[in-house]
Amino acid sequence: MITVQKAAELTGHSNPIFALTLSQKPDILFTGGNDKGVVEWSLKTNSFIKVMFPVISSVYAIHCPEDYPFMFTGLRNGEVLIFDFIKQQLLPGLRHHRKPVFDIKSVNSKKELLVASEDGSVSIWNMDTLQLVHTIKISADTVRAISISPNEKQVAFGCRDSNIQVYDLEDYTHIGTLSGHSMAVFSTQYSPDGSYLVTGSRDAQVKIWDTTTFELITNIPAHLFAVNHISFHPDRPYFATASMDKTIKLWGADDFKLYKVISREKGYETHFLSVNKLTWHNSQLLSTGDDKRVIIWDIAF
Repeated sequence: MITVQKAAELTGHSNPIFALTLSQKPDILFTGGNDKGVVEWSLKTNSFIKVMFPVISSVYAIHCPEDYPFMFTGLRNGEVLIFDFIKQQLLPGLRHHRKPVFDIKSVNSKKELLVASEDGSVSIWNMDTLQLVHTIKISADTVRAISISPNEKQVAFGCRDSNIQVYDLEDYTHIGTLSGHSMAVFSTQYSPDGSYLVTGSRDAQVKIWDTTTFELITNIPAHLFAVNHISFHPDRPYFATASMDKTIKLWGADDFKLYKVISREKGYETHFLSVNKLTWHNSQLLSTGDDKRVIIWDIAF
């Protein structure tokens, strides 16, 4: 029996929140969206700390890579801002894309940063030098999501054209196209053991794909509207989905069954607009969305 209880609510953003990311430093959260800055929060006291730095356009992605004192922030104007935690200042940004940046991930074994853009390409950067290594044209349309397999052998890109493109991370060769969604793919997440990939789409479906054969394992009619984000629990066999239908759902990672619906209809004081992003912090699930709030949920399994 899974029990869910609202633990806290973080308020202060003046517009929808699109990015929600834990810091490398314990108990610190960063958020960004359609307002004037990236915000730092304490998860020890569940309180506002400060606005890290101002932004000139909407924030769609924030990434804090392991082993590097940086925070990378992807903007609607195509720029990636770099905040150096040691120097406590912004470094010169990554200026390559001319269209919005939707996702940023790092490949620790290769010391590389991947940046996905509306221009249909992914740029690859050396994290030691912060120089552009190369660019891959993934799609004729937007690349919305990046997921890197746990063993860092594969990367999956979710695209607006409804396909998922899979590449070998050793040499960035294309190794598979996953077709089945009928609308844009908004989220891609490898399972913790890397045996399957979960994808969520604007078509409200969640699909489970085998990462060896690239065959569809199962399709879940998960939500009423777009599936915006998917997040696996760090050590329990569950994953959560966030939707434009204002709900959060918890699913079994081993049986793909629905175990919990967090919605107003179920009696929870949850979001009243689209839920855009999720992340797990220990046994807590953090959610955010268009209603400008971050909600912290205590989840007991």
